Amino acid sequence: MALDKNQIAKRISKELKDGMYVNLGIGIPTLVANYVPEDIEIELQSENGMLGIGPFPTEENVDADLINAGKQTVTLRTGGSFFDSALSFGMIRAGKVDITILGAMEVADNGDIANWKVPGKMVKGMGGAMDLVASAKNIIVAMQHTDKAGNSKLLDACTLPITGLKCVKKVVTDLGVFEITPEGFLCT
Repeated sequence: MALDKNQIAKRISKELKDGMYVNLGIGIPTLVANYVPEDIEIELQSENGMLGIGPFPTEENVDADLINAGKQTVTLRTGGSFFDSALSFGMIRAGKVDITILGAMEVADNGDIANWKVPGKMVKGMGGAMDLVASAKNIIVAMQHTDKAGNSKLLDACTLPITGLKCVKKVVTDLGVFEITPEGFLCT
């Protein structure tokens, strides 16, 4: 049975370890904030300048001024902080983020990722993904296994413009968990 987006996020939360600093990309990755295990302390970071993000707010506690990089309202944990995006990217580029969880359009079996542009389609911008894939210690991708036409998004080689080369370590889709190995994808 295929997982839904929340179940993908919940499965990814099992990869989180006590003391980690974790960046959540746009899309399914943002849902991971709702499933952080209660027995660990981690810091969720958003590239727009937040550290200490909590789960998504309920209707009663929405603060329209607290948004993540995907412009979704979020909560801030006690002790959370705000800073400008230059400092945020300084943290990212300095390798202070332990895991980055990104969405993707394609992932190749060698760990290449394409997640920012479909040729001929309008894009808002590439965001911070290139900085994240170049600097994070561990990249996990959260995505649907197939595109709208039913084609697998796990490929021998990406066909879309590349965001990062050989950087993805694991992919969690609605159909399974796949580690990137020297032999390609390994369903675990």
